[in-house]
Amino acid sequence: MSIEELSGLPPGAVSHFREEGIEELYPPQAEAVEAGILDGENLVAAVPTASGKTMIAALSMLSAIERGGTALYIVPLRALASEKKAEFDAYEAFGVTTGVATGNYESTSEWLATKDLIVATSEKVDSLVRNGADWLSDLTCVVSDEVHLIDDRSRGPTLEVTLAKLRKLNPRLQVVALSATVGNAGEIAEWLDADLVDTDWRPIDLRTGVHYGNALHFDDGTTREVPVEGTEKQETAIVADILDEGGSSLVFVNSRRNAEAAARRLASVSSRVLEEGERNDLRDLAAEIRDVSDSETSDDLADCVERGAAFHHAGLANEHRSLVEDAFRERLLKVISATPTLAAGVNTPARRVVVRDWRRFDPSAGGMAPLSVLEVHQMMGRAGRPGLDPYGEAVLLAKSHDEREDLFERYVWADPEPVRSKLAAEPALRTHVLATIASGFARTREGLLEFMEETLYASQSTEAGRLETVTDSVLAYLETNDFVERDGGREEPDGFTSAAELADPDEVELRATGLGHTVSRLYLDPMSAATIVHGLESADERPTALGLYQLLSRTPDMYELYLRSGEDERFAELFYEREDELLGDLPSEYEDDRFEDWLAALKTGKLLEDWADETDEDRLTDRYKIGPGDLRGKVDTAEWLLGAAESLAAEIDSEWTVAVREARARVEHGVREELLELVSIRGVGRKRARRLYAAGIETPADLREADKGVVLAALRGTKTAETILENAGREDPSMDGVEEREREDAAFESASSGHTTAAEEPAAETDDAESQSSLSDF
Repeated sequence: MSIEELSGLPPGAVSHFREEGIEELYPPQAEAVEAGILDGENLVAAVPTASGKTMIAALSMLSAIERGGTALYIVPLRALASEKKAEFDAYEAFGVTTGVATGNYESTSEWLATKDLIVATSEKVDSLVRNGADWLSDLTCVVSDEVHLIDDRSRGPTLEVTLAKLRKLNPRLQVVALSATVGNAGEIAEWLDADLVDTDWRPIDLRTGVHYGNALHFDDGTTREVPVEGTEKQETAIVADILDEGGSSLVFVNSRRNAEAAARRLASVSSRVLEEGERNDLRDLAAEIRDVSDSETSDDLADCVERGAAFHHAGLANEHRSLVEDAFRERLLKVISATPTLAAGVNTPARRVVVRDWRRFDPSAGGMAPLSVLEVHQMMGRAGRPGLDPYGEAVLLAKSHDEREDLFERYVWADPEPVRSKLAAEPALRTHVLATIASGFARTREGLLEFMEETLYASQSTEAGRLETVTDSVLAYLETNDFVERDGGREEPDGFTSAAELADPDEVELRATGLGHTVSRLYLDPMSAATIVHGLESADERPTALGLYQLLSRTPDMYELYLRSGEDERFAELFYEREDELLGDLPSEYEDDRFEDWLAALKTGKLLEDWADETDEDRLTDRYKIGPGDLRGKVDTAEWLLGAAESLAAEIDSEWTVAVREARARVEHGVREELLELVSIRGVGRKRARRLYAAGIETPADLREADKGVVLAALRGTKTAETILENAGREDPSMDGVEEREREDAAFESASSGHTTAAEEPAAETDDAESQSSLSDF
């Protein structure tokens, strides 16, 4: 089908696509048009990666916009939202306005009502529904990318419920669901009342297979000789083979440690194919990576990058991952070793994908367990991109002939598992039942059950009465914890309305309490809220920072650090040493599971306390054996949970609101109490604040009056000093002619040396301090 045959798009859209080099639609795209996506029809597109899914989405959304509507593109990850927003920004050339929304779960983001096309994560859309964003009812088209993630236990229920709510808000809403790997696409299409485009067509050839011995064995019966010499690793030989012909490679492994080790090993291969200009660019990229963080992980990544390789996993900071992904797309980096998280993320194509590890540790299995077919196919789908590669190859590694045959049967020739709803899991259900009641989607038990019947879970459930049973169980929990109340029952003499005595429970009104509304608006798991409320109510005296950090680390919304071998004794000692600070009903050491959970939460809380006590990032990542991304994730989650705790404290009229607010500010900035005023100045992070404080400058008012020479010595850079003085409100922030005047006292010398790292120091005779971006600055 020619692009010229398309109708119903905004004026200029066809010209735009033609300028992008699109003259003919791919077969799956043409099939989608024939199915009615330009006329508002629902569609499920099960189409391989690189086969035109985004174009199917674009045509659906642009036709909806041309009909006077608004389009929403739902993605699973924030990074993917940014990538898609940048791609759709090109449509502004023909008058289509775009917006992106990912964070701030307490906002309705009303500014988005002025946009034609909005990109958002499923969690953000769910929060918009909870907070009553009126503009959602004006949507005419919603695209759900990576819809197979409904099968994911942590994120799937949110996507499932969000789609159900959007369809209830607007029964005429066009829904387009996209996936490269879904084993039961027809079932998903039936749930969404959609037509189905299900194809394995790809614009370039993708061969999949297994490497065994000295050859790649492909699914089409062909082989390619790739010998492994002596003690050489299989993946090293396979990567070297593809790099020698000018291609790039992704190697998937099962752990962060293995990803880092593989990158160091593969860097010796990639460095051999680098040109001089690439070496210079990679040195600059490595410097950027080191500036992101002063951790050992950052240095290790930079060392690999200088030689054309990189590792990618969840322990990296977001900036690390973005720099690596961009450089790989530009073919500056030649090989990435990654954990499976990269397979479901942003666009990172490679000519050859190597699935080195097809097993990973599974606590529920008590050891190593095989990956799902869906996960492996997601990895394999990264191989080959039109315009970049003449073909794509994806291979697994076998050590024996029998294993080779097993891998063909298990993965190469297998279909992905069917997508199954995970909504019935209690953590998901209690969250979404409360939100459904609080947002007014259901006002009675009958209405709640009717809404639940619109979910994928209801369409897949084969157990009679299961949906009703689990819903009633969750309602009972929400009532017990004062998040939901029922109206209309027979009132007992003591004024209590018993649900068991209700004449017709289905007709009784369900209402979220004030606390329930707050919990839903804050996007909290109700169990997290119950834990926080109980902890605050149990406090007889002002809670300490550690007490609050350990409290929120016990909630389901904080992924606590696990106890390593030998750490249980260390943190048990800390437990008894500081048990007076801990909030809630303390466990006995004889309650094995509960006591261990509290120790793991205490370890997480101690990490946050150390951060708020200004311990350097590199020391923390080494002490707790985590990556800089893990540290940032914990800090961000703690800041969010403490903000929520402050709202909950106000809701229950707790006397500890100020203590919570202070603990939040400390963890946000990573400082002790005395620096809170200084870090309120834009551009002043924990290290700069500590040096200013040591120089006798303790408040913004002091900064407005202080000797400029002392300020310059503390801030170590003329431009930085001028910017910060201006931000502090100094009438004349100019540093012209000012010379440094260091205070000659032990406190200043200690703060100037012991609290800094090389990563923060600008080069001699430069003023580039304001360009630093480690976690401890800004």
